[in-house]
Amino acid sequence: MAKANFITTFRTVIEPFIIKSVEPIKMTTESEREVIIKNAHYNLFKINAQDVLIDLLTDSGTGAMSSEQWAAIMRGDESYAGSQSFQRFESVV
Repeated sequence: MAKANFITTFRTVIEPFIIKSVEPIKMTTESEREVIIKNAHYNLFKINAQDVLIDLLTDSGTGAMSSEQWAAIMRGDESYAGSQSFQRFESVV
């Protein structure tokens, strides 16, 4: 009975996807972040990317890519000229 009670009272959000890619991130202390922002003269564009835990200035690094997006990268033709990717793009546009 206690187990059922725990399940009904414990609420969580379960994402409808599985994250398949991870990348280590640099954790900084508040004092380290103060030094970083002061050294950048409070200009967010002068902060090195590796010093940013969560990028809320741009949309970079705030979302994961779907398996379809990763697959599109793998299917992409990176030829300089006459690529199939460009031909597909041109036919649509």
